[in-house]
Amino acid sequence: MARYEGGCLCGAVRYSTEAAPINERICHCRLCQKAIGAAFNARVLFRIDDVTVEGPLATVNTSPDLKRGFCPSCGTTMFSRRDSAGIIGITTGSLDDPSLFRPQMHIFTASKQPWVLLDDDLPQHEGAPPA
Repeated sequence: MARYEGGCLCGAVRYSTEAAPINERICHCRLCQKAIGAAFNARVLFRIDDVTVEGPLATVNTSPDLKRGFCPSCGTTMFSRRDSAGIIGITTGSLDDPSLFRPQMHIFTASKQPWVLLDDDLPQHEGAPPA
């Protein structure tokens, strides 16, 4: 089993898990674009209870049910979290080894930036993924 670990740019916040991911997706929604500061959010989803986070952490609600976690010192966004569902999405850019990421699909492609070309043969969903 792979060990997923990572943290922020300045090293003040670290996280880790040895759990298998629930899924691995690339989200193109506008909320992710703004929160991450990039064209999309490539993330690995785990159960909250399976991920250990250490260090000072700040959060902001970007929608009623979603909060984003970031380092209050350097600003690195490391996760999005839905407490009601018990899930946490780790940003792949904050992983120590981003090559562990194995995307399964693209979601919210209706708001994909026009200069992003999706030619990887992964399933694409204009909105949320199927249940």
